[in-house]
Amino acid sequence: MAPSNTPAARPTARPRKARGEGQWALGHREPLNPNERSKKDDNPLNVRARIENIYAHGGFSSIDPADLRGRFRWWGLYTQRRAGIDGGRTAVLEPEELEDEYFMLRVRIDGGALNLAQLRVIGGIATEFARDTADITDRQNIQMHWIRVEDMPEIWRRLEAVGLQTTEACGDCPRVVLGSPVAGVSADEVIDATPAIDEIVERYVGDPRYSNLPRKFKSVISWLPDGPYQANDIAFVGVHHPDHGPGFDLWVGGGLSTNPRLAERLGVWVPLAEVPDVWEGVVGIFRDYGYRRLRHRARLKFLLADWGVAKFREVLEKEYMGRALIDGPAPELPEKPLDHIGVHKQIDGRNYIGAAPVVGRSSGTQLTTLADLVEKHGSERVRLTAYQKLLVLDIADDQVEPIIEGLRGIGLEARPSAFRRGTMACTGIEYCKLAIVETKARGEELVARLEDRLKGFDAELSIHINGCPNACARTQVADIGLKGQLVLNSHGEQVEGFQIHLGGALGMAKGETAGFGRKVRGLKATAEELPEYVERVARHYLDGRDQGETFANWVMRADEELLK
Repeated sequence: MAPSNTPAARPTARPRKARGEGQWALGHREPLNPNERSKKDDNPLNVRARIENIYAHGGFSSIDPADLRGRFRWWGLYTQRRAGIDGGRTAVLEPEELEDEYFMLRVRIDGGALNLAQLRVIGGIATEFARDTADITDRQNIQMHWIRVEDMPEIWRRLEAVGLQTTEACGDCPRVVLGSPVAGVSADEVIDATPAIDEIVERYVGDPRYSNLPRKFKSVISWLPDGPYQANDIAFVGVHHPDHGPGFDLWVGGGLSTNPRLAERLGVWVPLAEVPDVWEGVVGIFRDYGYRRLRHRARLKFLLADWGVAKFREVLEKEYMGRALIDGPAPELPEKPLDHIGVHKQIDGRNYIGAAPVVGRSSGTQLTTLADLVEKHGSERVRLTAYQKLLVLDIADDQVEPIIEGLRGIGLEARPSAFRRGTMACTGIEYCKLAIVETKARGEELVARLEDRLKGFDAELSIHINGCPNACARTQVADIGLKGQLVLNSHGEQVEGFQIHLGGALGMAKGETAGFGRKVRGLKATAEELPEYVERVARHYLDGRDQGETFANWVMRADEELLK
């Protein structure tokens, strides 16, 4: 038989199997990145027993590296940066070269609420064990430094004796739940969300079922839109339903850092009693479907971006709630953003007073003195805000001016300049191993310069200073966002500086457009040039704004030369 001229059929190539993203619900549990392996080897919550029984006795040198640079975070502990290491070495040194034998410690303060016993205990711990450091963070936490592992058993004993904890203050788990600093006292509040926050903390914080998430999980629950709800993994914001009455609107998938994304509405109305269950459902989705293969894609925002709102809601309802959720409207926003600084009437006729330190910098001495001052003027309650500020509640009319003077005397200003009121700064190179530049001292210098040079400045202006690209100070949603990096000065030398973002905003008031603002190509400043730059652009805004125009809106239309 003659040979065939027909070419032999080639075997059909098998389609390449899509690489898994480490989603547990889809059976993708391997390969694991180092963080996932560490959590698989031992639940990080177990490390407390080793701290108390082994490391507190053996000291820093006795700590297992897997615990030191991983599991310690689940109890609020990070090693802090060794002094004297410049920003150019941040990304090139090994962890053991970069870190000191001391820790940063975060105290978990869900909802930002403190009574005087708690305030005094924090102040006492800071002065005795933390070299008097006690910064107010933009997560309604207190953050201390110079903590020794040997002192942690006593620190936990004191905190827990007054109802405070450090459980899951850091780590791949549910972080502190933000709440309104005026919950329960605001005349504009319809539902106090505190019971939902308390129930979530009681039911789920420290629960092994939710202690191994792909990355951190950040929450906001508040009737008032006075927290950064669009920048969190989950947020519940107060809303009136035309048929069901007051409840909460659910937002999911926000987060900033190097890939910023604003949260999106799921379009559901949630009554107060169901908030903890819905919260658990969203956390469950993140745990089971969140991406664990690549650490930089492990936040909930990436899953929501890929799925979309419709699929996310469908999975939440069918797999985690077992029922449909009620459709709901969007919340109504106030006329102006709420930061609660100054004197405000409470629903009971008394007053709350919001006061500002400079860029959140506080101390144990200041907090202890604050407790004495607050008690002297008839109050027993203090609240922290998500903007590195604090409030004193329950002040009678005749005590308002005396306590304002008292607060001023200890470095807390209830009638601050726009610059002191609107400036935040992350920890920076002073203590943070990720930082490239100094932030707190730069922020203090900047505020002082602007207060001196722009005494008549009569507008709101948010200035957020970050020591690295991770946006802990929410740089992308500030009027002026400053991202720390090394830049070249006029002599061609590498020095500390900032990339500048302009006109970012969250949707905190009517007429505000949430977004990440405007980037002017190549807009950077050295740390030395920064105060002059901010003063210059602030003056251009004052000269060029329309009546009532915000800085962010002006930036969107301003000529580029005015922004340089």
